Amino acid sequence: MIVMELITQYDIKLFLFLNGLNTPLLDSIMYFVSQKWVWIPLYLFLLFLLYKKYKTQTFYLLFLVLFIIVLSDQSSVVFKNYFQRLRPCHNPDIIELVHLVKNYCGGTYGFISSHASNVFALATFIILYLGYSYKWISIFILLWAAIVSYSRIYLGAHFPIDVLCGAVWGIFITLLSVISFKKIKPQYFNSARQ
Repeated sequence: MIVMELITQYDIKLFLFLNGLNTPLLDSIMYFVSQKWVWIPLYLFLLFLLYKKYKTQTFYLLFLVLFIIVLSDQSSVVFKNYFQRLRPCHNPDIIELVHLVKNYCGGTYGFISSHASNVFALATFIILYLGYSYKWISIFILLWAAIVSYSRIYLGAHFPIDVLCGAVWGIFITLLSVISFKKIKPQYFNSARQ
């Protein structure tokens, strides 16, 4: 129990430090980055790259990535309801110290971060299926996932552990899903190095 208390204390300290690195300009940027719909052009571009590489196989890959995102998103809700760890912006011990942008907070519970889980699930998928053909995309997509995940801490919606565990969960969900789908239908889901 002492170990968990120490981890929680350091998590809170790290959160307060990262959340405290705020400026009016960063407030606008992080709020924007955290919105799911602003990334539609990126998603369409990634879909274009998938189609360019995989042609008719793209439909199956699109099904796979949608499956991964839904599984990642919905399973993160199960974690939230099970662990019931308050978000920083709902935590009465630190609420006065939390920097919020536009009074945005989110639901009551924050462990694990759905944003982090989803973006790292997608990033892992993109690296597996496009990283070999487009070397630059691995760095770009990991940087994107890290910025979106950090925005959740910056906005006061998640502790660093929420984000870290969400990222690990998203990566795990993708790897497990890709391995499973490859075993079921290898002709549709292999990420051939072309």
